[in-house]
Amino acid sequence: MPEGSEAGLEVALGSETPIPLDLAFTAGPGEVLALVGPSGAGKSTVLRCIAGLHRAERGSVRCAGTAWFDAASGLCLPAHARRVGLVFQDYALFPHMTVLENVAAAMGHLPRRERAPRARDLLARVHLAGLDERRPAELSGGQQQRVAVARALAREPAALLLDEPFSAVDRATRRRLQAELAALRRGLSIPVLLITHDLDEALMLADRMVLMHRGRGLQTAPPAEMLARPASAEVARLLDLRNLFRARVERHDAGARTTWLRWGERLVEAAHAPAFAPGTEVDWLVPASGIVLHSRLRPSAGERENPVAGRIAEMIVLGEEARITLDVGDPRGHPLRFGLPLHVARRNGLAPGVAATVSLLRETIHLMAP
Repeated sequence: MPEGSEAGLEVALGSETPIPLDLAFTAGPGEVLALVGPSGAGKSTVLRCIAGLHRAERGSVRCAGTAWFDAASGLCLPAHARRVGLVFQDYALFPHMTVLENVAAAMGHLPRRERAPRARDLLARVHLAGLDERRPAELSGGQQQRVAVARALAREPAALLLDEPFSAVDRATRRRLQAELAALRRGLSIPVLLITHDLDEALMLADRMVLMHRGRGLQTAPPAEMLARPASAEVARLLDLRNLFRARVERHDAGARTTWLRWGERLVEAAHAPAFAPGTEVDWLVPASGIVLHSRLRPSAGERENPVAGRIAEMIVLGEEARITLDVGDPRGHPLRFGLPLHVARRNGLAPGVAATVSLLRETIHLMAP
């Protein structure tokens, strides 16, 4: 648990049906934790367990030092007794109420005379000042989502839960709402749990993320760290990290801080990884950012590092980027995939069927147990 755990969220859940669950995580005050994974991974079920809308068979949920759920003792507070602000992907606003009334409806804990002024303050925080008397049908999707966020905060929650909050709006509105949430969370001292299938969204908004698959939490880490150093090949595949290969540890050189891998007929130099004994099979990953094209015009110093020759199997042009698939004779038939600025690809004469050589930067190569 991050520092200040007494004000944070602690979750441990287990179930066999209807959706299997087996995971545990914490979120500190002011932290945004993203639950990421494919459809059916159990992300929304976890959120419903925290909010009191679903009961797990085992485990516990604690927030701000208060137990909301404890299967061992039979404790399960109803949803209305949990200090949770919940934002759904479909907004769930009351259509017959005005914007102001929708937000004030969540303020049952305040004297009636204080609700309207407080609601106006929250609407101003989400950039909706002056729209108090409109009804949801008169608002855009982005404006409705802002009302939903204001209403969630109106409960003065101990935790804010966001369930795919931007999935129902267009891309431009989504980016704008993400930027607004990033700014808003700086003024919050409560844990924020974000459910999303969008890795870019997690990278933009989350301090840490939990990768889920079939109800299990496979890895918890800052998003950039997880993308660079996934815990397993399963994690790498779920993150859609492409350049994943199998090799055998050949030897270690502690003095040079190097581990050598036998990859088919090639020897590949990686950063020192003594945890893997010589002779051990490993999965290894090189990110697209760790692949350097050998220029036909001007060689660079990096070209001496793990040079790999191959032939271009596919080149797809997307705007100003060329996405390259390079057949490198991997024993399992897996290619290298990376992107280049289109002008670089053209300047080097790249096209399907053309021979090309790249280098794999040793410090970016990441080893995992198979």
